[in-house]
Order: sequence, then C-alpha cells, then structure tokens
Amino acid sequence: MANIRTEQMTPTQKVAALLITLGPSTASEIMKNIEDTAALEQITIEIAGMSKLPQEVIEAIVDEFHAVFQASTMLAAGGMTYAKELLEKAYGANEANDILNRLVTILNSNPFQFFNEADPAQLATSFQNENPQLIALILAYLKPEQSAKVLNYLAPNIQYKVALKIAQMETTNPEIISEVEKIVESKFSNVVASDFSKAGGTKALASILNSTDRSTEKNVIETMEVEIPELAEDVRSLMFVFEDIIQLDDSSIQRVLREVDTRDLATSLKGAKDEVKDKILKNLSERAQGMLLEEIEYMGPVRTKEVQKAQSKIVGVIKALEAVGEITIYRDSQEDELIE
Repeated sequence: MANIRTEQMTPTQKVAALLITLGPSTASEIMKNIEDTAALEQITIEIAGMSKLPQEVIEAIVDEFHAVFQASTMLAAGGMTYAKELLEKAYGANEANDILNRLVTILNSNPFQFFNEADPAQLATSFQNENPQLIALILAYLKPEQSAKVLNYLAPNIQYKVALKIAQMETTNPEIISEVEKIVESKFSNVVASDFSKAGGTKALASILNSTDRSTEKNVIETMEVEIPELAEDVRSLMFVFEDIIQLDDSSIQRVLREVDTRDLATSLKGAKDEVKDKILKNLSERAQGMLLEEIEYMGPVRTKEVQKAQSKIVGVIKALEAVGEITIYRDSQEDELIE
C-alpha cells in the first residue's frame, strides 16, 4: 500500500485508515457504535491487513472525513442551499459539489434507514397484515441482521411468503415503484422511499436467512423446497447452514473445532444427522471423541431452541473463519476449476 492514492481506496479502506489514525482508544469507541456487523467485519479485516500509509494519504483521508462531517452539520442546520453556499466559500464550487455528492450518497444509501433503528418485534406486528410484497421490499433494504430479526417475529406462513418474494424480486416497473412509494409514504411517513428497482433476489434472501434463527431458516427453506425446489436450491447454494458442515474438508473442520466450546458442540449435535456427527467425530482425537460423546449423553434432553442456538454459533464461527480466508466453503454452485 506504499504507493496508494486516496482515489484508489475503497470507502471501507478509508474508514479503516481513519480509525488507525485516531488510535486504539477512540477507534474502539467508534467501532462499538457500528451496528452493521458485516460492515464492521470488513473494516476489521482492512485494519488487520493495512500496512503503513504515507503521511499525505492520511492527511487527505482526515480532510475528506472532516469535510463530509462539516457538510452534514451545515445541511442539518440550514438545508442544502445553505450548506452549499458555506462549502463553496470554504472549498470552492467544484470541491463543494464533490463533498455534497459524497454526503448525499451516504444519506441516501438506505431508503429505509428508519426501520433499522426500530424495534423488530414492533415492526413485525405492524407488518403482519401488510402485503408480503411490501414487507419483502422493505426487508430487502434493511441490514441483514435487522431483517432477520423482523423475519423471526413474523408468523411462519408469512415468513415463507416474504422470503419467496425477496428471492424472486427483480427490476420493478417504474409505475409499480411509484405506487409502492405512495403506500410507504402514507403508512410510514418517516420513511424516505426511492430506487426500489434493484432490491431483493436470491442473494438478498440468503444474506437475511444467514442471520435468522435456525427455526425461521428451516421453515423458509423446507417450505420452499416443497413448493419451488429450484429456487430453494439457488438460495441454499448462496448460504451456509449447519448441515453443510459435511461439505468442509477435514483441515477446515479441525480449524473450526479449535474455536468451538465443547458444550456448544455437544448441544449442536443433539438430533443432528448421523453424517454430520460422523464428520465431526472423525476430526477429533480419540480422547476428544470420548469427552464429546460423554458430554452429549450427560446433558440429557435439550430444548430445540438451545440446539438451534448452538448450531447458529458454530455456523457463525465458520463464516467468520471464511471471511478472513482461514477456511474455504465449497458451495454446490462453485465449479471445480483447474489452474495451470
């Protein structure tokens, strides 16, 4: 990164660089308030892999963030015209336009930002009698973890309908978008609705289901497998569920097991398929196998909710290790390519 320029850096890299510059104490306080776990993960990865940056790059990044924050304050105080006027005086017309464009992009990046801050249980209650298409449209724009929580609270029959609509969502006719805007504006006046045409799809649904609890995930996928098996296969190929552990190679399984608590592992295997149990046991030492089997027998009956919680924790470990490149998840949709 020695010769990198700020224009070559992604927004995430710039945030990582700023946090490094601010120092551990301030950076940690900022990171505590980043609610988007996926974004936080990416920022952390960038921080870990970032080498020393030239002083001029650091100064340019700090100046850029300062300008955007300053513009945000001006915008809140007196509107766009006021902010533009003050920024032009401080930075000149061209620079002022660049700053405002960046700020507008940040402010408009999520048309349903209000719902990210709302209580998911209350959201689910207010959505319960809405058209599944409308609920799907909103959830497709929320942070995956927030969408997952809302989906968890919806009735099982509604969960599937909404999930199906998200997976099938494609480019929307402008006239339909206009109608959706009117519905959202009348029902949820605090929401800014714009550019719904690119939301949804199988990737969006997979991302949401990856963050739901196991019962919601199973309900949606199993119902979809019965009604539209091809779509279910597409969604499953984009996500990782507990049963997919059998797809991991032995070295990956062993790496995962080093991060998993024995009790969580034992709980997760309660009622699991024999092939999953066999895969886990195969990658443990004889002594560890004995301890695990003893733990499973000793704990007796376990609530389904506890099993699903333990399975979700292990899937979380697997995804985290994949994110930092320590293991590879080979999904069904991936082709086995040979590299010369």
